[in-house]
Amino acid sequence: MTVVTPPPNHPDSNDKPLFKAWCRWKTLLALAWPLIVANSFWNIQLTIDRVFLGHFSTEALGAAMAVMGVFWVPMALLQGTANYVMTFVAQYYGAKENDKIGAAVWQSLYVCLFGGLTFFLLVFLSQPFFAMVGHSANVQALEVEYFDSLTYTALPTALVAAVSGFFTGLGRTRTVIGLNLIGMLLNALLDWLLIFGNWGFPKLGVAGAGYATAIATYAAAIYGLVLLFQSAHERDFRVRSAWRIDLQLLRRFLKYGFPSGLQWAFEGLAFTVFLIIMGHMRDGDAALAASSIGVTVMMLSVLPTMGVAQAVMTLSGQHLGEKKPDEAARVTWDGVQISCLYMLVMAVSFFTIPEFYLNWFKNEQNQALWSQVSVFAAQILKLVAIFTTLDSIYLNVSFALKGAGDTRFVSALALILPWPTFVLPTYLTRAHEHALLLSWAYVALYSLVICSVLIWRFRQGRWRTMSVIDPSS
Repeated sequence: MTVVTPPPNHPDSNDKPLFKAWCRWKTLLALAWPLIVANSFWNIQLTIDRVFLGHFSTEALGAAMAVMGVFWVPMALLQGTANYVMTFVAQYYGAKENDKIGAAVWQSLYVCLFGGLTFFLLVFLSQPFFAMVGHSANVQALEVEYFDSLTYTALPTALVAAVSGFFTGLGRTRTVIGLNLIGMLLNALLDWLLIFGNWGFPKLGVAGAGYATAIATYAAAIYGLVLLFQSAHERDFRVRSAWRIDLQLLRRFLKYGFPSGLQWAFEGLAFTVFLIIMGHMRDGDAALAASSIGVTVMMLSVLPTMGVAQAVMTLSGQHLGEKKPDEAARVTWDGVQISCLYMLVMAVSFFTIPEFYLNWFKNEQNQALWSQVSVFAAQILKLVAIFTTLDSIYLNVSFALKGAGDTRFVSALALILPWPTFVLPTYLTRAHEHALLLSWAYVALYSLVICSVLIWRFRQGRWRTMSVIDPSS
């Protein structure tokens, strides 16, 4: 990355605050745009799954959303832990200790292997679990079918996260685009073949969506590993020769990476319970399907912000490796500003043209159900607009804290705050006439609270002296 610096006497010389801010934005966006594109590919992949399933049946769409909530809890823990290698790579790279990067990557790969294989044990729990959830019989059967097929995606998803963390930590974010592009294109094709049974393939319905995702993600993981183990990376970072398990480094990796994964697992658990409650509201099938649309659109809109936040995490980690905490702070607030500007534009579209998003999921096979879903979803999108705007701040600040190693505090917030702010209130008001809208209003409240606490923590400044690569820390 190159930052353009004018000569000292130039009228736009870098002693002007606006010019310096523009240079920082330019540097951040140069790192972030490939991550924005890559994250968009990943979320487009999920959206294609749900659009196809919505056309297959509205019940399948609702079941898929409930399952993704359940599946995401352990998957987020594994994926978030594996991807935290990004911070180790960034800090080692900033500290010019490149010879230690390969060993850190291998510890992440071992975590991927153990966690990915463990996932298959969850198949034995899916049927009793979804029976306990108690959705309608049709939805319940689809939930079990989809969950079991998704377990095959755990290992390759974790491997892609680890490989992406390596390249992102180095600032080579364009490589991540290729990983996600392969997954998206192959998944879309396999969805069309396996959900609907086109070209002589078996018509697997909701299970076909899970198997399509698994096959596509394995292809992306294999491509990523081939790139990772290139000879140039062995020369510069010892990514082949440092394959042994380093217990001290592994413990340090889990000390910081495991809480990072727990952040997403805890939030995923809260949202899973939230979605389960949706299925028990008045008009539960419609509420669940409408919330599925709301969550899908929310993820599609907010993941570009995730790309900016990942760039913030990388740059702040590199700056902390260089012992420059002031630079890390500046890049964090730059990320907040860029993300808020983008999310405000998206929020306006949720208010003004909700039908643009709803038409992606339209299914006229059950017109009565779709009529309810479309009304509910349009109302939900207005509350999603508030949530995502606040979430753009939350993502950047939390990623900056995690880039420093303050992962335990961030995960503690994700454990504690969701339950009193939106899960419990949703449960207590589930029989209310406007329960669905109230529940999403509680979600917006949660984002306000957690965002405020994280800003306070960041301003407190304890993160400035943290380091994940110092064995004594």
